[in-house]
Amino acid sequence: MTMQETRPTVLVLTALPLEYAAVRAHVEEREELVHRDGTRIEWGRLPGTPWHVALAELGMGAERAAALTTQLIDWRHPEAVFFVGVAGSLKDDVEIGDVVVGTQVYEIHGGKQTPEGFLVRPKALPGSHALEQAARSAVRDMPDVRAHFMPIATGDVVLADDESEIARFIHRNYNDTGAIEMEGSGALQAAHLSGQLNALVIRGISDRADAKKHKADASGSQMRAAEQAAAVTVALLRKHRPREGSSVSSDSEEGPHRHGDGGATYGGDHIDFRGGTFHGPVTGKQSGGQR
Repeated sequence: MTMQETRPTVLVLTALPLEYAAVRAHVEEREELVHRDGTRIEWGRLPGTPWHVALAELGMGAERAAALTTQLIDWRHPEAVFFVGVAGSLKDDVEIGDVVVGTQVYEIHGGKQTPEGFLVRPKALPGSHALEQAARSAVRDMPDVRAHFMPIATGDVVLADDESEIARFIHRNYNDTGAIEMEGSGALQAAHLSGQLNALVIRGISDRADAKKHKADASGSQMRAAEQAAAVTVALLRKHRPREGSSVSSDSEEGPHRHGDGGATYGGDHIDFRGGTFHGPVTGKQSGGQR
């Protein structure tokens, strides 16, 4: 039997088309794969590394990110998960064009409303120590990148007023936060619940989360920020190595532009001959639910 190539995989997730394009520019030999539920990824090779990348554009929002990240983890079985894109700054010294690597991610809407007021119940998940260390190492050799390693806030809000009640709420209760975005906590929660996968949120700063956000966006700051975040992610992956003996077999892979089985597994007394070459009789059995 000819064994197909095994491919250690990272899952790189984005919310916006420009974020997707910034990562896609680094990925070669791409082909589009389609989950049975319709989610699409591009699957390709990251040059100069052992990694293959499963790249997806999920749209905005933490709940959507959590659900689709879980789906993609179950389908592609990655070793690491990244959410990569743009964010608004929450610190004076975190400037447009900088990159924030999330040491942890806060979900800022958790709490309890009482007659005495809103009682905050902070929820936070740490970013992967191994991936953070690789990022710290990588950016030392990136003179054009100004990186910050600090918490990131996830909220179901586009913050364009630094004097608003939600801005004051964040500064009052999450005052070590460097940036705000909309998906990171969902992706990290999915990675945590799927076997405590290594996961990290990397965000380029495109605005200062204030009334000048539209002017910053119009100046092209989102594209620059997305490119910086993608560059840090790629540099990190040139440092970070796959686990010894771990990989993703192409057994779980669909062909380009085809609807796949969405993660069918083969084990025990089931033998998968897809892509194999063999001679002579083969004896086996069919069990319920297998095709």
